Amino acid sequence: MKRLSACFGMMAMLIILPLSAQQSSLSRGEPKPSVEIFEFNTLDKQNRAINLARQLRCPQCRNQNLMESNSPIAKDLRLEVYLMVNEGQTDRQVIEFLTSRFGDVVLYNPKFEPRTYALWLGPLFFIMLFGWLGYRKVTASIVS
Repeated sequence: MKRLSACFGMMAMLIILPLSAQQSSLSRGEPKPSVEIFEFNTLDKQNRAINLARQLRCPQCRNQNLMESNSPIAKDLRLEVYLMVNEGQTDRQVIEFLTSRFGDVVLYNPKFEPRTYALWLGPLFFIMLFGWLGYRKVTASIVS
C-alpha cells in the first residue's frame, strides 16, 4: 500500500512541477510568448482584430478561440482577420466571411434562428421537464 501511495505522490509531483515552473515565470513578469505579430495601422484596428479573434472558434480545435490556438488553420485565420480588419472591413463582414467559409461552428455565440432554436431553447426545455418531473415525484410521495 505504501508503494502505491508513493507512486501516486511521484505522479502528482510530475504534474505539479511543470505547472509551478510556468506560473513562476509568469509571476516574474516575463511576457507570454506571442504566436505572431501583425502591424496594424491604428490601435483601434488592433483591438478590433484581437476581439474578433477571441470571439471566433478555431475550426480544427473547437475548444479554443483563434487567439489561443496554435493550429495551422488558426494561424491562417488570424492572418485573414488581420488583413480584413486592416483593409477597413467591419466586424460583421469578417464574421460573415468566416461563417460562409466554415459555417456557424466558428461562432461561440450562434445566431438565434430557426435552425438553432434547439440549441438555445433545449436547456430551458430540460430544466422545465426535470422541474415538472421532480414536482410530480414530490407530490406523489406526499399523497402516498
